[in-house]
Amino acid sequence: NSTMPGWICMSNDAGGCNFAPKQDIIDWFGNPDWGLGLPFPELMAYLASYTEYFGAILLLIGLAVRWISIPLIFTMVVAAVTVHLPNGWSAIAEGSGIFATPRTEGAIERLDKAKEILQQNGDYSWLTENGSFVVLNNGIEFAATYFIMLLALLFIGG
Repeated sequence: NSTMPGWICMSNDAGGCNFAPKQDIIDWFGNPDWGLGLPFPELMAYLASYTEYFGAILLLIGLAVRWISIPLIFTMVVAAVTVHLPNGWSAIAEGSGIFATPRTEGAIERLDKAKEILQQNGDYSWLTENGSFVVLNNGIEFAATYFIMLLALLFIGG
């Protein structure tokens, strides 16, 4: 077990500190069948992990805000194009509207069925008293929002 505070290290399965992405993340970056199929998956996984981890710390303390915004923007663009774009625009699935797709319509159909089951067999009012159930579509909406925020940090600073 490491003596480093948890907030400055990436945790590993053994409960200690590990400053490296897990092997399953590296595999996901490189595998073209069920992953992203990116070239140099180990390098890409390390770059993305370290950029996001140390970038968050630097942004939090306000140090090198403009400089760290550049690799964070690059990471966000790669994530938006490789992970989120195939899912369309919407971050939360919607069954109708200009951003609805057959995929999101199917998700809403399943969500409605799940709500029906919960209403019949569960305490639905308690389950939804703090908000309704939604289906995460994982579209580029949030990635675009983060990109705009990072662009503002790049030009305005922090």
